[in-house]
Amino acid sequence: MIYPSDPIGTLLGQWAVELNTASILFRIALSVLFAAVIGWERSSKRHSAGLRTFLLMSLASTAAMLLDVFLAGRSSGGLPLLSAASVIAGAVISVNSVLFSSRSQIKGLTTSVGLWVCGMIGLALGAGCYTLALIAFLALLTGLALFPALEAFLNNRSNHFEVHLELTSSARLQDFVTTIRKLNMTIDDIELNPAYANSGLAVYTVAISVHSKELKQYKTHSEIIEALSALDYVYHIEEMRQ
Repeated sequence: MIYPSDPIGTLLGQWAVELNTASILFRIALSVLFAAVIGWERSSKRHSAGLRTFLLMSLASTAAMLLDVFLAGRSSGGLPLLSAASVIAGAVISVNSVLFSSRSQIKGLTTSVGLWVCGMIGLALGAGCYTLALIAFLALLTGLALFPALEAFLNNRSNHFEVHLELTSSARLQDFVTTIRKLNMTIDDIELNPAYANSGLAVYTVAISVHSKELKQYKTHSEIIEALSALDYVYHIEEMRQ
C-alpha cells in the first residue's frame, strides 16, 4: 500500500512507502529506536515501565500494523485492523497494571500514558506514516523530558499538596494537626498507612491546603515541608508526587 501524502515517505522514495523487505526493516528499526529513547528517559528516572517495556510495546504495535497492512493488501474488500486492535487492548491492560501496582493506588500515570502513546507511534510506523510517527515521538519526548520541570515549578506553588508523614508516635498526631492550623493551613484528609503497623512509627498520608497569603506568596511546598521536618516528633516527611 502506498501513502503518497506522507512527506517523509515521499522524500525517502517509493521503497519506503510500499510494503517490502527494506521498508519493513526500516519501520521496525525506527520503532525500536524511538521506543529506546522514550524507555531510557523513563528508566533513568526509575519509573515502573522502563526500556524493555517500551521496546516490546512499540515492536508489538509495529508488527501488528505491518500484518494488518499486509492482509489488507491481499484482500480485495479490505480487512479490519484486528492485529492493531489487539495491541491497543494489550496496551490498556499494561497501563492498568502500572497504574494500580501499589495497593490499588494510582501511580505511574505519566509512564502509563507514555507507554500507550508509544504503542500508537508503533502503529503509525507500521502503517508507513513516518511524519505522524516522528511528530508524535518528538511531542512525547518533549512532554516527558521538559515539562516535568515546569510542572514541578507550578505544583510547588499550588495551594494543595500531599505528604508522606512518619511520626514517632500516634499520640503526636494531634500536635501535628495543631501546628498545621497555627500556620493557617488545613488538613483535608488523613489516611493511616497499615504497611508500617509493626515499624514502631505512626505513618500517614496527609492532604494539606494552604490558606495563608504569606505562605502562598513566599513559601514553596519544599520550604514548608522542611520547616515541618524540624518538629521533634516528626521522624520523616516528604511530598508525594505522581
